[in-house]
Amino acid sequence: MDEVSKIKLWEKYSKTKDSSIKEQLIIEYAQLVKFVAGRLSMYLGSNVEFEDLCGYGVFGLIDAIDKFDYEKGVKFETYASLRIRGSILDNIRKMDWIPRSIRKKQKVMDTAIRKLETEFGRTATDEEISKELEISTDEYYKWMNQTKALALTSLEEYVEQGGETRVEPISNTKYSQPEEMAEREALKNLLSNAIEGLSEKEKKVIILYYYEELTLKEISAIMGVSESRISQLHTKSLGKMKTTLGTNMSIFMTN
Repeated sequence: MDEVSKIKLWEKYSKTKDSSIKEQLIIEYAQLVKFVAGRLSMYLGSNVEFEDLCGYGVFGLIDAIDKFDYEKGVKFETYASLRIRGSILDNIRKMDWIPRSIRKKQKVMDTAIRKLETEFGRTATDEEISKELEISTDEYYKWMNQTKALALTSLEEYVEQGGETRVEPISNTKYSQPEEMAEREALKNLLSNAIEGLSEKEKKVIILYYYEELTLKEISAIMGVSESRISQLHTKSLGKMKTTLGTNMSIFMTN
């Protein structure tokens, strides 16, 4: 369906709230659910079926359609993506499937990384971290893969979701209050500082994935390394950024 047809559909639905039109909108934006679910599924591996993620996401899509105010001029895809992602994350949290042993590994890794980077005054290498943990580099990579789902329920929300209350009408963005502009600038600086703490390869992965919205497969082709290596770099980057942001994480989680 082209944009003109979508606009007409939204105009009809905003006036009538007709259930048949709502079904058309659900069908029209079903691919958005698959897109969001696909980007989150890389964290979960075989722990959660892709179809289940899509099922959770559909609830978010329906909620977005119900609550979307067409008159405000907000782009629906942006608004719905937040609702879809939030619905998936909420359902994953309710499952509480992450074993205590995995949470413990994440704490041990975070402690080791902070210790080394305080000692060296720079970003620690994989080899240095694995040595500090007294495990092989390959085992360290396994730990990263096992714990990457934890990043999903913390930094992933900050980097990708940000908070529904920050979705502003397109036409009103230039009228932001001074305190709101200052807050956004502060948040932007915090994220910028966290990214600056990454290696060049890690920065590239974050930029290509979150800003250019490329898939891991596409990033793999651009950087000339395996998709699994891109996944490792991505997971490590999120872990570093989480460590750098520290207590500031709670600010974003509550917005």
